[in-house]
Amino acid sequence: MSYRHKVERVGFELREENPDRSKRYFREVPGTRRIHVHVRQAGSLSEQMTLLFRDYLRTHPEDGLRYAQEKHRLMKLYKEERPKYVEGKGPIVWDILQKAHIWSQEIGWKPAVSDR
Repeated sequence: MSYRHKVERVGFELREENPDRSKRYFREVPGTRRIHVHVRQAGSLSEQMTLLFRDYLRTHPEDGLRYAQEKHRLMKLYKEERPKYVEGKGPIVWDILQKAHIWSQEIGWKPAVSDR
């Protein structure tokens, strides 16, 4: 992980407990504003799905708003239960990914070179 020290130098800590082998997960140093940094393996399905999700939301603000509203609802509902919050996002994420897949086929979507 040649990037690990660079990410840690700017104030994030690697979370070793992440079971996803195609992504590394960093969090803020305790006591600072909560921020998550995900470093994904280039070319992995995880990377492709994440970039597609992002690009779809950038061009479909109504779904971006719907996603944000659902995240806020879940944050209030599961304030102290992060696993339930993450699980609760599943239905909307899969709904948006299904739409994003159809959209990607219609426009011939590919991740931009600048995203790597």
